[in-house]
Amino acid sequence: MPGDHIHIVGARPNFMKAAPVVGALQRMGERPVLIHTGQHYDPAMSDVFFHQLGLPEPEENLGVGSGSHGTQTAALLVALEELFERRRPSRVVVYGDVNSTLAAAVCASKLHIPIAHVEAGLRSFDRTMPEEINRVVTDALADMHFVTSPEAMGHLAREGIPAEFLHFVGNPMIDTLRRFQDLVDVEATKRRLGVPDSYGVVTVHRPSNVDDDTTVERLVEGLQRVSKLMPLVAPLHPRGREKLVDAGIVRFVQVLEPLGYVDFLSLVTGSKLVLTDSGGVQEETTVLGIPCLTLRENTERPITITMGTNRLVGTDPDAIEKGALDAPNRAGGEAPPLWDGLAGDRIARILIERG
Repeated sequence: MPGDHIHIVGARPNFMKAAPVVGALQRMGERPVLIHTGQHYDPAMSDVFFHQLGLPEPEENLGVGSGSHGTQTAALLVALEELFERRRPSRVVVYGDVNSTLAAAVCASKLHIPIAHVEAGLRSFDRTMPEEINRVVTDALADMHFVTSPEAMGHLAREGIPAEFLHFVGNPMIDTLRRFQDLVDVEATKRRLGVPDSYGVVTVHRPSNVDDDTTVERLVEGLQRVSKLMPLVAPLHPRGREKLVDAGIVRFVQVLEPLGYVDFLSLVTGSKLVLTDSGGVQEETTVLGIPCLTLRENTERPITITMGTNRLVGTDPDAIEKGALDAPNRAGGEAPPLWDGLAGDRIARILIERG
């Protein structure tokens, strides 16, 4: 129907951010149109999340699939242009920093459709990260920015985004976490997955970590050292799994298939330490008070360090080992402002009021 808001999702991180917004809009009597680009098409990375998070069935799935950044983004642009011209939405709402986010923003901008960006303003200041390019371009094109932290507000202001475009609303990822905390069952999850009583969790998927053989070897060495301090469990993302397995990670880490949201949240909740290169996991561990070692040289979520439980260790085995030894001192922390489970409601109200 012409004039609808269209919400674009395509990959696992989008689903956790979109669910609180879409749910709030539905409770307020709206009928948000959800479009899945098919960027993540594996059932373990897509279908299970739609089901668990209570997202409505997408009205269309563009079925773009995987590919290089250029190939995938080009396919997204072609498919989204046809979709937007046919549906003529009054606004496009995009989430996070994946290729679907970038493509939808570029396509909508060229067709003069207003853009709202949920999770705007995050900056690692590392232009070698594809996600950083996606963030910067999307924010430059949007006219409605939903921001998760005070420092992100500052980044956007310094980039010249008008103040009336900026809305500090909190973090919808944390809405999803708080919504599902009552369903967490650590003991049942440990039994079902065959996980020991005391353990650390590993998640690795970023191209900078899994595409380069030398980096993979350094990571695996670091994880081997940590495994001497505690058992490690890794629900491995399909991206990079083969290289990590070839490098010998299965010799000292219990490798699992990708988990659904509640199972993963239960696994993390019961852990002593998380080692990750995921942005969202940095946020979740901060709220849960669990020590987190980020296997990167930078983060677009510094509030998880200044207020939370996060510490940057990169891929150096010595730094990873030292971080693990110091992990008990990082437990606790505090939740950042407005990470209160109500971000989706704030975003929905602004979308309804301002169109």
